[in-house]
Amino acid sequence: MTLTVWLSLFTICLLGAMSPGPSLAIVARHALAGGRKNGLATAWAHAFGIGIYAFITLIGLAVLLQQSPLLFKYISLAGAAYLAYLGFNALRSKGGIAAKLEAGEDTTILQSAREGFLISIFSPKIALFFIALFSQFVALGNELSNQVIIVATPFVIDGLWYTFITLVLSHSLVVDRIRSKAVLIDRLSGVVLILLAIRVAMMA
Repeated sequence: MTLTVWLSLFTICLLGAMSPGPSLAIVARHALAGGRKNGLATAWAHAFGIGIYAFITLIGLAVLLQQSPLLFKYISLAGAAYLAYLGFNALRSKGGIAAKLEAGEDTTILQSAREGFLISIFSPKIALFFIALFSQFVALGNELSNQVIIVATPFVIDGLWYTFITLVLSHSLVVDRIRSKAVLIDRLSGVVLILLAIRVAMMA
């Protein structure tokens, strides 16, 4: 895998992690309610679920690519449409990141980890995002080194992003600044997601 291809994978994974949704709400709630340890437990349990999803999706799409190229093309186009949908939603957002930063009830570290893992495993948004994401990288997954990189990248990025969210929530001043820039972050994410959707569609 070349550096250029990996940077493309890195960008998509980072935008996927940063995209406002139920995962951010869960991590934020546990970080605010239980503190830094709860937030970190939620973050890395969520990342573990992402890693499992990445592995299963990579293997499944690899088989599909060999057996039914036409069906794979349709799935890729559907994934591109979903990325575009996320992009347009981000452009229309009125401050999505800020809206997800809400406190919840106290929970144990084990409960935090369990909820972080389950939200990643059972989220339809994550399932569709991985189909869109891996459609352009699955052809590289026939080598073990590439498989490790393709699975490890979303796992590490997801864990580090939500670790950052947890640490940020420990400093109220920083949280206020993020809230003030929430709309701008959503707009930029929207533009990039739409451009990635166009790229996936052109490669299908």
